[in-house]
Amino acid sequence: MLFIKVLCEIAPIMVVLYFLMIMPRVVHKPERLPHVGVRYAHRGLHDNSSDAPENTMAAFKKAVDAGYGIECDVQLTKDGVPVIFHDFTLARVARYAEGEIPEDAVKNKDGSFGVKGKVIDYTYEELQRFHILDSVEKIPKFEDFLALVDGKVPLIVELKIEFKNCTVCSKADALLSSYKGVYCIESFNPLGVLWYRRHRPQIMRGQLSDEFHKESPSEFNSFLYFALTNLFLNFLTRPDFISYNHKYPGNLSLWLCRHLYKNVTAAWTIKSEEELARAEQNFDIYIFDSFVPKNGPKVNKV
Repeated sequence: MLFIKVLCEIAPIMVVLYFLMIMPRVVHKPERLPHVGVRYAHRGLHDNSSDAPENTMAAFKKAVDAGYGIECDVQLTKDGVPVIFHDFTLARVARYAEGEIPEDAVKNKDGSFGVKGKVIDYTYEELQRFHILDSVEKIPKFEDFLALVDGKVPLIVELKIEFKNCTVCSKADALLSSYKGVYCIESFNPLGVLWYRRHRPQIMRGQLSDEFHKESPSEFNSFLYFALTNLFLNFLTRPDFISYNHKYPGNLSLWLCRHLYKNVTAAWTIKSEEELARAEQNFDIYIFDSFVPKNGPKVNKV
């Protein structure tokens, strides 16, 4: 009986704490209309078997010409230059020039030889020795990307922060602060979202997340990923939107953020018309790749 009594006393407190932990920003929100309903080309309008692979200037130009918003990934080189590249490691998409493959090159599952190491291991000039997959494209500077887009379409800028070093936030923000187009930022790492809460509260910020335990149970089995899955760190970061794996619209914390707190939600990464149709029932922003939506970009005027 004592146990039941204690449980009844504690349960309401735990419920209140849960709602406080997942609460996003609810007051003084930035303008979100330019993003809602927009379809964003994931890493540009790319095809990794073409001359416009992911996160390249060619893929970004195709997205701009077609009128799609763009989602891209920003991280720093060894000499502190913000560049656009998704993985922390180079091997999957960065290639050596023909005839220059060293003995320690990384052999990928498809038999190709990728560049050893991480983006942060090379200066920007050193990275220019490599090309992206089978194209002539190079890893682009974030600055050059912004000049190409020039406000023509809205942007979602993902900040790549591997551990605790948030220098990429200030470096990217130095360029974005003078950019005239519409953009928002997001990151899987809550420290990046927290940086924007503290330093640039007027900028729309988003927390990236996933049902980590379902996607990679052996890799993402710590309490941190449990907390990220359930958005328990929202009380620190107060995101303006949640960007979540489109497969899991029923996640309770995500559902409550959208329906109770009226938080914007973004769906990643949609790979077919069928997935897009389902996402349109459960999310407000749509990040796609591997196909081109048949009904066009639906970009709001910016």
